[in-house]
Amino acid sequence: MKTKNAFMAVLIVLIAGAVWGKSAPLKDTPNVEEGRFYLHKFAQRIGEETYKITRGDQQVQLAADFKFTDRGREVPLTATLTMEPDMTPTSFHIKGMVSRFSPVEDSIEGRKAGHTVIGPAESFFDVEAYAPVSIQMEMVRYWRRHGSPANLMTLPHGTVQIRDEGGEQFVIGGKKISLQRVSVRGVIWGMESLWFDRNDNLVALVGCDGEMDHFEAIASDYEDGLNEFISSAGRNNMATLGKVAAALAGTANDQVIAITGGRLVDGTGKPPLENSVVILRQGKIVAAGPAASVAVPKNAQVIHAEGKSVLPGLWDMHSHFEQVEWGPIYLATGVTTVRDVGNEEDFIVSVRDAVASGSGLGPRILMAGVVDGSGPISLGMNRVDTPEQAREQVRQYKQHGALQIKVYSSVKPEILKVVTEEAHRLGMTVTGHVPNGMTALEGIDDGMDQINHVAYVTSVMADPKTKAVTPDSAQVKAVLDAFAQHHTVVDPTVALMELLLHSSANDISTFEPGFNKVAPEIRELLGEMGSPPEKAAAAQERFNSLLETVRILHQAGVPIVVGTDQAVPGYSVDREMELYVKAGFTPMEAIQAATVVPAKVMGLEKDSGTIEPGKRADVIIVDGNPVENISDIRKVSAVFSAGRMFEPGPLWSAAGFKP
Repeated sequence: MKTKNAFMAVLIVLIAGAVWGKSAPLKDTPNVEEGRFYLHKFAQRIGEETYKITRGDQQVQLAADFKFTDRGREVPLTATLTMEPDMTPTSFHIKGMVSRFSPVEDSIEGRKAGHTVIGPAESFFDVEAYAPVSIQMEMVRYWRRHGSPANLMTLPHGTVQIRDEGGEQFVIGGKKISLQRVSVRGVIWGMESLWFDRNDNLVALVGCDGEMDHFEAIASDYEDGLNEFISSAGRNNMATLGKVAAALAGTANDQVIAITGGRLVDGTGKPPLENSVVILRQGKIVAAGPAASVAVPKNAQVIHAEGKSVLPGLWDMHSHFEQVEWGPIYLATGVTTVRDVGNEEDFIVSVRDAVASGSGLGPRILMAGVVDGSGPISLGMNRVDTPEQAREQVRQYKQHGALQIKVYSSVKPEILKVVTEEAHRLGMTVTGHVPNGMTALEGIDDGMDQINHVAYVTSVMADPKTKAVTPDSAQVKAVLDAFAQHHTVVDPTVALMELLLHSSANDISTFEPGFNKVAPEIRELLGEMGSPPEKAAAAQERFNSLLETVRILHQAGVPIVVGTDQAVPGYSVDREMELYVKAGFTPMEAIQAATVVPAKVMGLEKDSGTIEPGKRADVIIVDGNPVENISDIRKVSAVFSAGRMFEPGPLWSAAGFKP
């Protein structure tokens, strides 16, 4: 296996920016510059930003007004940035929201913010978040004018890395244009892609917002190029990680590997097998069993697993693979397959195909294409307001390799059945939210095969008056009978609900130790989550009812699959499994909910989900024994994804996490 030092050398060159393109000088600009960006989420226009830059002999001032509406909630933000003529910041004021759940308010004067003090000769810039977008435009202009440093300090805190990625051509509005692509890290988690014209004007930004959702800002004259910018960001960012992957992978998938001496937990439900041997070759499992009966090939690379457990690679059945950094995070957690349940189609197809071809870094991606109806809380751009639109969108997703359709909250009840019928006709299944105006029982009656988020189930199980979920009540029996009849599958996402409902007076690390290891940009966002202390008791009661629903469903034999949504990246897969055990699963059953059960649900049980000959070489090695203590699932020491071996530490580092 290549060493951590080799990995770091590649990472420094590729990401931290030790090698830069030539820095272009700032172009001559007018005394007054005004502009407008159209703001998008999941490729749907949701708002706009206007800005005005006034340049005088003594100072330059930027005033920005940023506002969008996300699923019915307004997210407004204003900012004023004052700079010296050479663009060195002198004051910065920002106030508003950067997501539906994240307020921001800050004022900076000079070179000091809190405990951070910038020396008189040091380059720095003021930036608080991914928005306003015009602040990032000025930051890149400043970076170019000040020698394009490998690391640029920022106030009120942090450091960003900016890199010129070279020229790129697009055809927008029937015209061929040439733009310069720049990557930015450190403003928001992961890599942002920005494109500038020859006059250093920002044309487009593709990144993530304060909820780690897809976000795009496009200059008003270039909106026709939205999908091209999204596809380019996915391809180019995954290509960068693909180069990093070459330094991280310890083995090629065509190499013969023997994992010896470990405790084999094969996912079938059989008792663990001590002192086992597992043989991997050409991306497949070719043998697994007792050391006494499985011979180790002479040419095999031997991986010693004495005192450790060997398990199938884990699944996350509720992924939103919003940016390429999710790839190394998932692998570091031991996740080798994810079901993406709602994404920008151009982006996720590019990323999925890059991983499948071996040019990218990440788990196998199974795609569920999202559809929604028009309304104040609509998500994404794929509308299904008519039967014709519904059939067309389902057919389009099928052509692009989606295995499922995900319905979102604004799909009209009369359209849901059209979606499910067309999906079933094409051999696809349907998962998602229960549309507004419907219950979970009505959703499965109209053809939904699976339900995302257990709260939809709790709402139909709970007593209408007391809101309590009582196992032997008529409501519960009716739900269980219906789910059994329809073979309904549920991914509960209780780790996310715990994050949202915990008392904000309690540190997240008290129940999720991974919180202390996430990238600083994520820790700041997650730290805003939780219920106010005065509402903590009611929130805890609600969370308990969700866990009770999971317990009842599991005892009744309803298939439960591990899914996280966007909680604490990577670690919430582990937390979801821990919560299942808290809800009454045995540790073995929780492991199966993340391995063989999702494989069966997706019709891939002959391909993966267990450690058996002929299946994909998706295997993890874990320190300890998660069959006795489910929290040992957090101690992944090696990951094999289709036979390629990775160590978790460098993977965590590649995404900005602490190993």
